[in-house]
Amino acid sequence: MLGINDAAIFIIQTLGSLYLLIVLMRFILQLVRANFYNPLCQFVVKATQPLLKPLRRVIPSLFGLDMSSLVLALLLQILLFVVILMLNGYQAFTVLLLPWGLIGIFSLFLKIIFWSMIISVILSWVAPGSRSPGAELVAQITEPVLAPFRRLIPNLGGLDISPIFAFIAIQLLQSWVIPRLAYYAFMPKELFGLI
Repeated sequence: MLGINDAAIFIIQTLGSLYLLIVLMRFILQLVRANFYNPLCQFVVKATQPLLKPLRRVIPSLFGLDMSSLVLALLLQILLFVVILMLNGYQAFTVLLLPWGLIGIFSLFLKIIFWSMIISVILSWVAPGSRSPGAELVAQITEPVLAPFRRLIPNLGGLDISPIFAFIAIQLLQSWVIPRLAYYAFMPKELFGLI
């Protein structure tokens, strides 16, 4: 029976996290003002539209951003936590689900930015100046993060080292801030793999 429970947790965690990633990407794409004619953006829009359409009726926009995608991401993160906790034998309904959900969303946001920067750096080496939909999207996601570092750190003879400092900042947040937030929010160890 333990094997079936572990398999169920793995499947739910994998599929839930994948859809959560797509929903949070929808918010990030708005945040960075991505080109929504990009085929990858179109995929994200089509994949999230069925759940976002009803939410838009009740959740207003804020600062020109459609907040329904962020709220949906938070609700999905909380639901994923509840299911994982219940499969692990916990009483999952607690007021701490909201802070746990916020921590999970913040952690996923950092991971998306981190991996986008990794892809951007690799593309700058193997396909500099690429105009593919993927390269364009990655550039649109990473540019707002790298721009402040580029203003502070000068180019070294044409070598842009600003991603190194952005990686350090994200790793500090991911390895130092997130675990402390989770600890002070009394997050169960079963959820640590999800953040």
